[in-house]
Amino acid sequence: MTKPPSPTTVSISAADGFILSVVVAFLSVVFSLLSSTADALGSGSTIAVSYGSGTVCAVVAAQRTHRILCYNRGTVVAVLPNTSFSEIAGGQSSLCGIRSGGYSLLCWDLSFTQNPSFVPKRIYFNDTVLLGNLSVGDEQVCATTIVDGVVKCWRGNDNVTVPSKELNFGSISSGVGFTCGIQKNTSRVRCWGSNNSIASGIETEFGNRSMLSISAGGSHVCGIDRGGFLFCHGNNDSGQLNPPSNSSSEFLALALGSDHSCAIREQNGSVVCWGGGGEYSVNVTEGVSFESIVSGSNFTCGLTTRSFSIICWGPGWGNGSGSLVNISAEILPGPCVPSSCSECGIYPQTDRLCFSPGTTICRHCLPQILSPIPSPPSIPVSPPPPSPSDRPRSSPPSKELTRGLLAFAIVGSVGAFAGLCTVIYCLWTGVCFGDKKIHNSVQPTITRAGSNGGVTTSNNSPPSRSSTIRRQGSRVLTIRRQRSGTSSKHTDRAEEFSLAELAAATNDFSLENKIGSGSFGVVYRGKLWDGREVAIKRGETGQKLKKLQEKESAFESELAFLSRLHHKHLVRLVGFCEERDERLLVYEYMKNGALYDHLHDKNNVEKTSSLLNSWKMRIKIALDASRGIEYLHNYAVPPIIHRDIKSSNILLDVNWTARVSDFGLSLMGSDSECENSENRPIKAAGTVGYIDPEYYGLNVLTAKSDVYGLGVVLLELLTGKRAIFKDGEGEGEGNTPISIVDYAVPAIMAGELVKVMDPRVGLPALNEAEAVELVAYTAMHCVNLEGRERPTIADIVSNLERALTLCVDDESHGSISSGSISIVSAD
Repeated sequence: MTKPPSPTTVSISAADGFILSVVVAFLSVVFSLLSSTADALGSGSTIAVSYGSGTVCAVVAAQRTHRILCYNRGTVVAVLPNTSFSEIAGGQSSLCGIRSGGYSLLCWDLSFTQNPSFVPKRIYFNDTVLLGNLSVGDEQVCATTIVDGVVKCWRGNDNVTVPSKELNFGSISSGVGFTCGIQKNTSRVRCWGSNNSIASGIETEFGNRSMLSISAGGSHVCGIDRGGFLFCHGNNDSGQLNPPSNSSSEFLALALGSDHSCAIREQNGSVVCWGGGGEYSVNVTEGVSFESIVSGSNFTCGLTTRSFSIICWGPGWGNGSGSLVNISAEILPGPCVPSSCSECGIYPQTDRLCFSPGTTICRHCLPQILSPIPSPPSIPVSPPPPSPSDRPRSSPPSKELTRGLLAFAIVGSVGAFAGLCTVIYCLWTGVCFGDKKIHNSVQPTITRAGSNGGVTTSNNSPPSRSSTIRRQGSRVLTIRRQRSGTSSKHTDRAEEFSLAELAAATNDFSLENKIGSGSFGVVYRGKLWDGREVAIKRGETGQKLKKLQEKESAFESELAFLSRLHHKHLVRLVGFCEERDERLLVYEYMKNGALYDHLHDKNNVEKTSSLLNSWKMRIKIALDASRGIEYLHNYAVPPIIHRDIKSSNILLDVNWTARVSDFGLSLMGSDSECENSENRPIKAAGTVGYIDPEYYGLNVLTAKSDVYGLGVVLLELLTGKRAIFKDGEGEGEGNTPISIVDYAVPAIMAGELVKVMDPRVGLPALNEAEAVELVAYTAMHCVNLEGRERPTIADIVSNLERALTLCVDDESHGSISSGSISIVSAD
């Protein structure tokens, strides 16, 4: 983050100057790689919440009209579908929006919580004095004029005195009964409103501090100053002024509620919240990068970087644990405005997201305010103490102090470099792992195809904000594997077995113990000497060179992936064996076998009493499998594409928990830098009936290829049919092979799902009907021919979670349509 120049001039020697230049050059490189910024987030944004009515609204992207969609209690409403808006904001029971161009301000009364009317009321219209910086508190509505920054306010207490026209504001934000803003010429905070005691108290506490951004909550305000540090003032009854320790200079955007505060971390776009009794730290936000966040009184919502979808959490939202808001459209990450974005640059995908020609989305950053600021404060060498008023101005440092700081910087840099070298040596040689029976894995070298000419990059450090923003493409991967010697092939702590041990465990690999086959061999059930039941996959023992190479590749692939992946919905690797030409993998035993067998095996087809012949159980299995795939796509580093998602690779343990298996065809890699960058085609692999048609035709692999396979599995669960089956039913078609996609999708689209549902399960009960329909619509979108039209795996998980919840809900539900489902494409 760029910091303002110090007003103090320090005299240093030529030698010191040379040393200082070296240190500054080194640190500049480091910080250019690690730091990034985002623009000040006021109340006006492209997402908004009306907390009193539990309504979440957003401005849609990539459409001819940037209209508003609102989600309220499971219903999605298009607000003025033919009108474009640049920014919106919500209050206790209201929603307001500034039309694109800034000449009109409309508001909606949402006080009828059970059925909001969404009847607009225009409160401002002027085609010459344009508005921006919209801000809505509990009742009051304020905005500033774009050219001179004059504040205008409506509603609320009629006796409220707004700032004079001589005070110009760059941004404003409203809380309960008050509004604060940052003056353009001084960058100082000024507050006003009906709750004058809070307003004046907060203004006094900020004092003369120069601020870049502020955000108001119920009765407190937080902001980021020109040094990049966070300051909070006002009510602290629930700890809303106490951010996590050692984090006062890592934030780039803020959102405050009545008793809590949340912020987006600069490093990776993740969200951290404090105050509110800890009820805002939830699992749903872990590992998710956000573009922007907004808060209501008792819940917070954020716009995700990956799919431009909205997640909400907090005690005032649902069950408090958080969920995806089912608005079936991409949301703008920022307003589309006629700007050159000279300060922070243009946001990636602007051309696609902004339909109107000549408009752009400016990249998020915290730009320095360009207006001259009298007597700027000095830059703190370290983060300020909790009480900002106690931080003294710096006096000119002495020569000894300068030398000390130089020495400290040099020693610290050398120490960091030495530490890095030690870690690299430790990992390279393997001496840190102790047990010689434990090997290092096949180490993938990820080549990023972009403007750097294919320079190999490391994925060990967290991605910078700038790289995170670019992670919107179709997730095309460039993969290159680099093998090390045989003594350093396998990761983590997979156990090594001898061939004799595994032969004894399987009765010399007898046919009676054979339970299936995988990507590179036959699978046997076995019992180890210590009593553990395992499944042992043995590579086929062919003599041809090609067979040996294929076996080696699949073995290395599975071992490399499974030894570093640990998730409750992935089959766990126990160990391996490499002896002569033999290659074996040992897994935990899945007592209830493969999903395929329960759906299609002749011995199970007629079993109407099977545990799987209930819609609740089938939806649970679908959710389990999707969570395993979500881990591979979104949380594994680097991300992993399975390439062979099918019902025979979804196994069921003793508790009927579904787990994804067989990683012999899987590939890992990094997201492409640019959607149009050159990428090496990847030869299509997988199983007929499950292979992504786009992948098969173009040989370009994306994460949406796994989504297609999962969609086929969902159709299997709904219909009970194989991926490719022979149509022997009706009108003499005989044994014509038919795809389950061609069989089921037309019926789902026509609203005739009941015609293709598995008769073994029967018609869903009243509380299951909506859940089954939701799964059907999700499956239909998963098998779209174009990958960009398919949902992300996170969207699928969200829909299946909702479906499973509906299955156990005793209340009746109305029917749903595909328009209300969370199907969000990520181009």
